Amino acid sequence: MSVESKAGEITPITVRQGAFAFADDTPAHWIPHAPELAQMINGASFVMPHLEPFLVATLGEAAKLIADPAVRREARDFCMQETQHYRTHRRFNDVILAQGYEALAGIEAEMAQAYAQLLQRPLAVQLAYAAGFEAMTLGLTEWLVGNRTKLFRGADAGVTSFILWHMVEETEHKLVAHDVYQAVSPGYWRRAFGVMHGSLDVIRWSRKCYRALLLKDGRWRQPASRLRVWWWAARFLVGTVPALLRAMVPGHDPRAVKDHPWVREWIAAHAHAYAGERGAPMALIDTTSAAMPVPF
Repeated sequence: MSVESKAGEITPITVRQGAFAFADDTPAHWIPHAPELAQMINGASFVMPHLEPFLVATLGEAAKLIADPAVRREARDFCMQETQHYRTHRRFNDVILAQGYEALAGIEAEMAQAYAQLLQRPLAVQLAYAAGFEAMTLGLTEWLVGNRTKLFRGADAGVTSFILWHMVEETEHKLVAHDVYQAVSPGYWRRAFGVMHGSLDVIRWSRKCYRALLLKDGRWRQPASRLRVWWWAARFLVGTVPALLRAMVPGHDPRAVKDHPWVREWIAAHAHAYAGERGAPMALIDTTSAAMPVPF
């Protein structure tokens, strides 16, 4: 049985090939001035090959119930973008694993089991989780993009470009999980709980991963290093909590959230630079630049 959608204007989504190659010697501490931050982002990267297939399966199943062809297409393109994301994260993660971080394999097995169990929950719960996590990514994108010149100064250009590419596309498909939830299982309280469920669960898994990475480094039990972890965690929360609170307001619609100008510029410049090309190597951001402009 299909359901009608009441989605408003839909932003076009471009499915880009995740054309990033990671050399075997790509450093785990790819932000030289902030190794703890690098490992915290790496920890989040290890969650993506488990979280994002869950999102793809959830929205793919929900799309079968939607009558509106525009929202079905929106869900399809979301799934294709997310597939590119987790495949690219997998390639990056494998490079990190090979550098002596084998302990992450056990945590990955736990995540695989946890997301398999989540897929057994009612579809409405899955969709609320998906919409909740996607709400957090808007705050994360604003923080990472808006502070890119401070966070990624002198960082590895390939990894920086990969992370910010992911954030750009999170902005581009910011409507989808919300629209599909509203089309299939609308309801405020479940959605509000999903904001906490999805975001806090991903934060929990990310922390478990970066703790293991920093333990291997010998940094986790160093007081100065731990203080830096807490500092970065606090800055992350300052950047993302407003987005979570906004998402919990009744009647919230991601359409009301303005995209960062750099994100809009990236999308437009990429479309012009890569018109008709598929799978071409992605131009890299100049992390030595004071402005870190769009690389196209």
